[in-house]
Amino acid sequence: MRFILLTLLLCFGQFLMAQQDSLPPVKGLDSLRLKDKDSLLMTSKDSIAKDAARQKLKDKKMRGMASKKKDSVGISDYKIISYQRDTTFVDTSLTIKKDYKYNYIREDDFELMPFANMGQPYNKLGKSFSGTPYYPRMGATAKHPGYFEKEDINYYHVPTPMTELMFKTTMEQGQYLDALLTFNMTERLNASIAYNGFRSLGKYRYEEAQDGKFRVTLTYITKNEKYGLRGHIAAQELQSEESGGLLDRGQFEDNLDDFQDRAKIDLLYEDANNRIFGKRYYLDQQFKLVNHKKDSTDKEPTTLTIGHEFSYESKIYDFEQTRQNDAFGQDPFLTPIEDRARLKTMFNRGTVAFSNRTLGKLSGNVSLYNYNYFFNSILITEEGTIQNKLQGEEISVGGSYHNTIGPLFLSGNVNYTVSGELTGNNIDALARYRLNDKNTITGSINVSSRMPDFNYLLYQSDYRNFNWQNNNTFDKVQTQSIKFGFDSHYFGQIEAEYSLLNNYTYFASAANEEQIGLGQETAFVRPFQESGTVNHLKVKYKKELKWRKWALMNTVMYQEVTQDNQVLNLPQLVTRNTLYFSSDVFKKAMFLQTGVTFKYFTSYNMNAYNPLLGEFYIQNNEELGGYPLMDVFINAKVKQTRIYLKAEHLNSIFSEPNYYSAPNYPYRDFVIRFGLVWNFFS
Repeated sequence: MRFILLTLLLCFGQFLMAQQDSLPPVKGLDSLRLKDKDSLLMTSKDSIAKDAARQKLKDKKMRGMASKKKDSVGISDYKIISYQRDTTFVDTSLTIKKDYKYNYIREDDFELMPFANMGQPYNKLGKSFSGTPYYPRMGATAKHPGYFEKEDINYYHVPTPMTELMFKTTMEQGQYLDALLTFNMTERLNASIAYNGFRSLGKYRYEEAQDGKFRVTLTYITKNEKYGLRGHIAAQELQSEESGGLLDRGQFEDNLDDFQDRAKIDLLYEDANNRIFGKRYYLDQQFKLVNHKKDSTDKEPTTLTIGHEFSYESKIYDFEQTRQNDAFGQDPFLTPIEDRARLKTMFNRGTVAFSNRTLGKLSGNVSLYNYNYFFNSILITEEGTIQNKLQGEEISVGGSYHNTIGPLFLSGNVNYTVSGELTGNNIDALARYRLNDKNTITGSINVSSRMPDFNYLLYQSDYRNFNWQNNNTFDKVQTQSIKFGFDSHYFGQIEAEYSLLNNYTYFASAANEEQIGLGQETAFVRPFQESGTVNHLKVKYKKELKWRKWALMNTVMYQEVTQDNQVLNLPQLVTRNTLYFSSDVFKKAMFLQTGVTFKYFTSYNMNAYNPLLGEFYIQNNEELGGYPLMDVFINAKVKQTRIYLKAEHLNSIFSEPNYYSAPNYPYRDFVIRFGLVWNFFS
């Protein structure tokens, strides 16, 4: 096996070394945060005016050399701008953090437990309540990890066209590709086109998953820098077959030779599918009424800006099943089952912002949020009438403040609903103090009040048990969180978050013991609201230890939940440790990283999955977990190309088959996966 892996690396290394670099190779840490600035009305590094006489002399000297030298463009000139207007640059380095993010969601999945197939749900090992969205969302949260919300879309400012390709093999009969092309049509007009898609059959039957996500972005700024806009269009479809999990656990847990081929294992049903489909149009524009600069090099002028943000999105969640199945209940209204929930939202926000070097940036806004969440028909039952839609509008006012005073950075945001039934208020405040270049402390608070997601408030299904209307009986969820962080070059990074939750809303099964014994627990899942207070404490610590070419990256998370009723289930301890070796090889033509990652979480009442709702629900009948996950990897970098080769869950070859991602849903067996991330600059 080691000979095969080394041969693969050598072959790909020789092939990739043939590519032409338009940028000098750069080694560095993970994407570095640039200085905070208004990225919509951003000034290019090369746009600062210089002394005219000196510039003429320099131009005269350089004119004869222009044909011999290329323009001076560095990797840091290829900027990535987030929804919050934080700016980073394209990073082609190879670090262990890049390995953690090399997955379906392209984020570190330390607090998540993936299912067996790619594109399936992630069970949560950890939770944070400090980043709750202001407005309720559709629901079906287990189907949304790969969905691009408007906050997930990045914008670009590049001097020349740049392409990024990510490829990765899937579990069975399929591939994953994430392709991005961004280019500057003019110095002030940048655009990008991106497509993310995959198909994976999976090792088990009836678990095929596939996605298709298309995004287009545009940013523009006028020559005098007074007007700027950014916008995007996103069309996404995420669909998968649903098997319901194992019909007979003994076929998996008894480790019989007949069922080593997972396609032979019997599953609960074979005719169900669910899908998320969404389209979104987004536009954000700003105009500077006042732009007073002391001189041409003033990077923090006094400004008065008006802005407008617009977003329109339509989303559909489908669940289809050709035949009735007792796992969801008997005697449905109709067969085949064709459930469809729709949500259409339109958001408008007007902003006035004042910015000053001394006073910081202060803004006020007024927002209008229109929503229409609906089904096809009104349902009249013996218990009462269930309406077919929730429709209305929310009017809110708010403001924000940002300022840097020496080593102290302050940030705050507040929203208050003037008219509407879905939301109440939201307060965010953050303070970050830089003790020195290697030590920083951070503190933040979050207070929010809003109704739970729409599928808690209203749902209709062809199955009789999955019909409810709670918008007049459920109260707003009240969340209060306080967070503290200490980031030290010597001692590592520690974060502690404490949250108080009132009216916490969750899904659970109302099935009795007899119904559970008949395998009908899923049929009685519905939303509930906890009357008592739920207390959640999370402490997370990260530290990397290095010795010569060896490194040990450690991440540990501790959680404690205090509650009257068991409505929030999380493991008490989650740990991930990576021991790896890094070195330049082949006369420094390739940078190599190889090592092993060990992940473990304590056993707990792991949430169960309901495919009809696309949600996880609380179960307190059995504990799962308490098993290790071990991955062995070989990663390499050749110029702008990062190569990844990983043996996932290697210890499953010799361990007992007791590893689950959710009740009845086994985690993946040992699999070798290969892929790469390739950047092109032109």
